[in-house]
Order: sequence, then C-alpha cells, then structure tokens
Amino acid sequence: MIKLLEGIRVVECAVLPTGDHTGRLLGDLGADVIKIEQPGVGDYLRDLGGMLGEHQSALHLYCNRNKRSVTLNLRSDEGRKVFFELLRTADVFVDGFADDACEQLGIGYEEQRKVKPDIIYCQTNGFGAQGPYSPIPVHGYMMGAVAGAVTLQEDEEGIVREVPPPDGLYFAGVLDGPLMGAMFGAMTALAALQQRNRTGEGAYIDGAGADSIVAAQATDSVLLWNRNRIDKPENDAPPTSTHPRQRPKYTFYKTKDDKYVMLGAIEHKFWDNFCRGIGRDDLGQVKDESVMVDFQIQEGGRTDLIDELRVIFASRTQAEWVDLAVTYDVPLSPANQRGDLLDDAHLRAREIIHESVHPQAGPYTSPGWPAPVAGQPYDIARPAPNLGEHTAEILGELGYSEADVEGLRHRGLV
Repeated sequence: MIKLLEGIRVVECAVLPTGDHTGRLLGDLGADVIKIEQPGVGDYLRDLGGMLGEHQSALHLYCNRNKRSVTLNLRSDEGRKVFFELLRTADVFVDGFADDACEQLGIGYEEQRKVKPDIIYCQTNGFGAQGPYSPIPVHGYMMGAVAGAVTLQEDEEGIVREVPPPDGLYFAGVLDGPLMGAMFGAMTALAALQQRNRTGEGAYIDGAGADSIVAAQATDSVLLWNRNRIDKPENDAPPTSTHPRQRPKYTFYKTKDDKYVMLGAIEHKFWDNFCRGIGRDDLGQVKDESVMVDFQIQEGGRTDLIDELRVIFASRTQAEWVDLAVTYDVPLSPANQRGDLLDDAHLRAREIIHESVHPQAGPYTSPGWPAPVAGQPYDIARPAPNLGEHTAEILGELGYSEADVEGLRHRGLV
C-alpha cells in the first residue's frame, strides 16, 4: 500500500465524481478518508452508470474506494454535534457540494474554523464558490463547455453537435472535468498541509472542474491567446488537423497485425536512428543542423514519404516495431484504442491496470495509481463501502458506546 499520507485524516462530504475523486486521491495515497453520507440516501453515484451489484456502480467502486462510510443527519443539531467531534480529529475537509451547501448546513469553513482553526478546507465542484456561475448545479460536460473544451456546430437538421477540434490545436481528446478538478484540489490540499506544518495555519481552497480544464489545456491556450504577440511562428508543432501527408514523421501507421503505432521521430537524431533501424539510410536528408526539432516533414520536397513509410510499417507487427524503438532509440509507441489498454504489456507491468475483488460486486478492473512509489506497491486497502458501513466503527473511535450508536440510529440521526 502507498502510505505517504498515513496519519492524515480526511473528512469528506460529497456526492458525484468531483468531490468523490478528491477524497479518493487522498485515500489512494494512504490517508484515512471518512465519507459522511445522508442516512438512507447516501452518495447517488452508487446507482449511476453500469451496475456490478445492488448499489454497486462501476463509478462508485472507483471513486469511493479507500474510504469509510458513516451516515449522519447534518440537518439536526445532534448530527452537527457529532460532525464537529469528528472534525476535531481531521486534517482535511473535502466539500464536494455545489455553492454554499455546507454553509447552509451550518458546517461551512467559518464554522469549522471555530472548532478546528488549522483545518484544510478543500471545496471542489464544477464552477467553484466564487464567480457568477457558482450557484449553478453542474455536471461534467458543463465544465468542459465553460472551459472551451468542445467545438460545436449545427447539423443539417439544425441540431447542435460536438465536432472534432478546430484547426490550430496540438492535442486532441476529452478532458474529464470532475477528475481534473479533483486532481488540482487534492494537490493544493497537500501543499496546504505543508504550509500548515510550516506556519500552523489552515487554508480554504476553492477548486473548480471548469478552471482545471482551462489549466489542462494550457499548451494550446497559451499559443492561441498570444498568437498576435509571437514574432517568429516558424517550426510550430503540427496541429491535430494537419494532414498526415504533411507530417509523416509524426503520425500514425497500421502494422502487419492490423494494430497501430505512432512515430514521433521529429528530432534529426531520432529520424536518423529510425532510418538506420529499418536499413534505409537513403531516407535521411541534408538538414539545417541549427534546428534541433523538425516538424516540416516534406523532406527535400518529397510528398510521397508517407506512402513509402506505410509499406514499411505494414511489414512488421506492432510488437516488432516496439522492439525496434527500444533497440535503436526511436520515439515510436503503440497507438492503443481504449479497449486495447487491458492487454498493453507496458501498462500491465506498471500496474496502472489494477485488478481487485469487491466483497459485494466481485471482480473489478480499474486504474491504479499513476505515480508508483518505491517499496509501496499500490493496492486497495478499503473497497468502496456500503452506505453507513463504518458508522459504528467511526463513532466508537470518538468514544460512543454501542448503546449510544443504537440510540442515534433509533432517532434517525445516523
């Protein structure tokens, strides 16, 4: 298990992925994450998406792993009393609700500071707590919409649809707004813990999925926003819309076994390595040695290079091309489709494809931790909990007897 955050306690109030992921990221790193849920209702992510068992959605098993669940009625004075007892034992509070829901419940940041002055209060939701959009309920696609991550046009029926990225973008793909918001929120909470160690002060963090998507698109954005200030635009990276014929050293090819690879031999030295590896030194051309990276692909005016390379790539399997890349030091990799990931030997070796068995849902495959820690192999210490599964356990840690817990349960407070 990864134990980097062992000894850190996180209390989480969240439903749906943004807040859930924030707590999950901290739990994956070893923190003790206690998820507070409404009695009888809980996080409705349990029932959202494909189900592996009753109230055991695939998303719930992932987003709520490495957590304990306690049910608590935060709308009652007695429930809030228990909450603040628990908060006194915490280092970080994750608020995954929209807008000021925690304030309305009487457990917002200012109230928390009265009983826990050094609390790290990490709010992560779609649009954040500040700004004119903050009161709006948010789902994942909306974060991308505000952040400019989608391109829209009307079809022949006048229906608005998403289309591929426009010309000028260098990176394609879909950004997961809730996960991006959680990543920046959790990272900032860790930095706040370091500040607290140094100064004794807590912090209030206002994280937003939409903001995080803006930050994650920074490569394209800084080039676009500063285009009129750039004096020498030559040697730009080819955007995703560039035809492969214009960039045959930086594109995709089909292999002998009907799989795909991507070649990225844009530096002169790597292109020379590739040519040597395939026994085709004749493909190398006289170059301007003052330019280390060459995105201009029409070597010597050749526009048929891609046609020659297509035949060459079709002569070997994907695995054979990967061997060549390793042997000759060539930027060349498999080009996996989503369904191929489970069979990728590299991803398997790094254990990012994690197999587990949930006590109720059974066998389950999910991403592990993407930054392995030496000597601390990743595993799921706590499978995603049933609603209120750990209520008696956690209240017992606060000093409540079995009779006390049963009394709370009888009064509908847990």
